[in-house]
Amino acid sequence: MTADGEVHVAFTSVRAGNLARHVGEQQRDAVASRRRGLEAHMGVGSGTLRFLDQVHSALVLDAAEHPADSAHAPTGDAWISRGGAEPLAVMVADCLPVLLVGQGQGSAPLITGAAHAGREGLIGGVLENTVTAMREHGAESVQAWVGPGVCGSCYEVPAAMHEELGTVRPALASQTTWGTPALDLRSEAEEILRELGAGIAELAGCTLEDETLYSHRRAPGEGRFAGLVWRAR
Repeated sequence: MTADGEVHVAFTSVRAGNLARHVGEQQRDAVASRRRGLEAHMGVGSGTLRFLDQVHSALVLDAAEHPADSAHAPTGDAWISRGGAEPLAVMVADCLPVLLVGQGQGSAPLITGAAHAGREGLIGGVLENTVTAMREHGAESVQAWVGPGVCGSCYEVPAAMHEELGTVRPALASQTTWGTPALDLRSEAEEILRELGAGIAELAGCTLEDETLYSHRRAPGEGRFAGLVWRAR
């Protein structure tokens, strides 16, 4: 998928293999090889694709301040890149990967962003923080792509959590297809993005139902797929 003819957004599948070092077979060389293969497919330099040490926070990093380091990823759950200079990745396996492209006016550079938006991140403000950071660097308009995650008909949670969160965040309240309490992360993410004035391109896909995607709930520890945003060269 291409945004504005210059910036690409994409989501991998199990065909690209596990891209995370902390789950799966724990073979760092195999993960490194897959990441290099992905970079080649994207057409970006080897070792330039940025990965985060994700901790379900609302922390947003400026990729320009964190040089690519294949051994030590910086801790955070969202990126921005001024001018789209750095190719960005976020890894997921039920949480939502949200990719963003911001445009400034006149000669103002575009801003790209990528956020790991699970339950804790959404509640903590990871999307608000990402869009705010993009606007602080000149983005006047923001377009978001909400990628595959566990859907509101599958994300079963305890009744107490459903009641607590659904009361203050109605968009989260849902029910599984088998009639138990659930949360709808996509609905909440879209509600937040709309309130922020961002355009939304929704992409279908439930990680629990679709075996071409990794799912922590369906197969814990098997792997992570990635949301990617990068500028064409």
